[in-house]
Amino acid sequence: MQFRSALALLGLTALTAPIAPAFAAKDTLTIGIAQFPSSLHPDIDAEVVKKYADGFVIRQITAFDKDWKNSCLLCTELPTVENGLAKMEDLPDGKKGMAVTIKLKPDLKWSDGVPVTAKDLAFTWKVGKDPNSGFSNVNIWTRATKIDVVDDHTAVIHLPGIMVSYNQWDEILPEHVEGPIYDKATGGGDYLKATNYNRAPTTPGLYDGPYMITQYDSGSQIVMEPNPYWSGTKPGFKRIILKHIENTAALQANLLSGDVDMVAGEGIGLTIDQVLDLRKQHPNEFTYIFKPSLTYEHIDIQKDNPVFKDLKTREALVYALDRKSLTDKLFQGLQPVAATWVNPLNPNYTKDTAEYPYNLAKAKSLLAEAGWKPGPDGICRDAAGNRLSFELQTTAGNRLRELVEQVLQSQWKAACIEATIKNEPPRTIFGETLKKRIYTGMVMYGWSSAVTESPLRTLGSSQIPTETNNYGGANYIAFSNPDMDAAIARMDGELEPAKQKADWAIAQKIYAAEVPVVPLFFRAEPHIVPKWLKGYQPTGHGDFACMWSENWHAE
Repeated sequence: MQFRSALALLGLTALTAPIAPAFAAKDTLTIGIAQFPSSLHPDIDAEVVKKYADGFVIRQITAFDKDWKNSCLLCTELPTVENGLAKMEDLPDGKKGMAVTIKLKPDLKWSDGVPVTAKDLAFTWKVGKDPNSGFSNVNIWTRATKIDVVDDHTAVIHLPGIMVSYNQWDEILPEHVEGPIYDKATGGGDYLKATNYNRAPTTPGLYDGPYMITQYDSGSQIVMEPNPYWSGTKPGFKRIILKHIENTAALQANLLSGDVDMVAGEGIGLTIDQVLDLRKQHPNEFTYIFKPSLTYEHIDIQKDNPVFKDLKTREALVYALDRKSLTDKLFQGLQPVAATWVNPLNPNYTKDTAEYPYNLAKAKSLLAEAGWKPGPDGICRDAAGNRLSFELQTTAGNRLRELVEQVLQSQWKAACIEATIKNEPPRTIFGETLKKRIYTGMVMYGWSSAVTESPLRTLGSSQIPTETNNYGGANYIAFSNPDMDAAIARMDGELEPAKQKADWAIAQKIYAAEVPVVPLFFRAEPHIVPKWLKGYQPTGHGDFACMWSENWHAE
């Protein structure tokens, strides 16, 4: 009954707002987003919405496409061992390293007309390997020990070992714009505070993609116009606007009224329940896409809270949840229950892990074994009288997550577990709460990953954000397990797929056995696209469709 009551809060009533008429010709595309980036620097702070915004204006060297194949965006040819652009090389210590040749497209330019060169690539590596820069401490450039600039369009990246990710390379920075700022930085975090991506994001020369940012209203909107020096496919719009509407109910109303044209599905727009209901009420007004994705919805557990110290307690937290019923009722079965962070769609997935299906009796038994007994108010207490109670947080304004919280709260209460809800704005959650681990109980959010992305960034013990490393990395749960570290090191240094998969299996087994988080489900990303928008192809992984936004056009 409590579950049905929670569902009723969703407001599954008919959507009667008028639909704005579609225009025969559109030169502006307005996209509604429910979060706003805390910065635009591509290598500082791991945020889905920031990566989405940057995808229009800053290109990675390589990216996985809609078919989940690695491909060149800024390079002329993807480096491989087979084509000779990636070679093994002997290192002074007798081990094997790699030399990877990156050939940039010769006609690339920054949005101020300055050519993009291999010197920019070398500069990015220089900043990325500096622990004081504020870069994520597992940023992709820390893999390289040296970069040789061969000519304006060619660089050789030297790696200290065999790396499966040798031909996966991120965005590069404009040395002529950011170099003077970096050179003036003297202490930890100085560059992060002074970078133009934060202080002056409309500065000419920051962008090498098909669009450039021409207006930035913090917390409100980002306006992008074609980069006049872009040499690729001519962008199909004169203007793309990312309009921030934090409350997802208000975002839905803006879509129906025509104030926004579309809502992307990379976890920054409408929730899947809203899109399912919208499709039911207005089946013909939009194109609805539900793209299975690698985005992993889960709940981080504060490891330093004594309540969660005992493994049996953490196991009971998962056994007490009927996640299958939750996903079936809320998402019509489109979002499968997760066992670990690895989606069954991932080629490295293994089903041979510990599972925690709904079992209320098992949950109660484990709590009793851990020393918890029901108190007079129905909430468990330990021998010292401490209540089994904690704060549960998520991104305020996301009504689906807020509904999920209520369902979880109700199901936990049946097992004598008390969760009190304390939500925060997305910018606070991702800008402070998670990376500084200042939450006391649990935080619910999603990870979005690339197709074969290493779990080092989120589970490696070297990637725990601290004041010392300027809170880089994204191991927000401070997970530290030597066997996990060893498995990650092996999988990251192995080119043979079968051996890689074996170590991925080990990592998944450790994760499932330790229960450092409460796994929930994998998202199917709901996209609502105007029927006149052509060329839009969601990817379902961390390299978003906006990385190919020059192909979008109105028809």
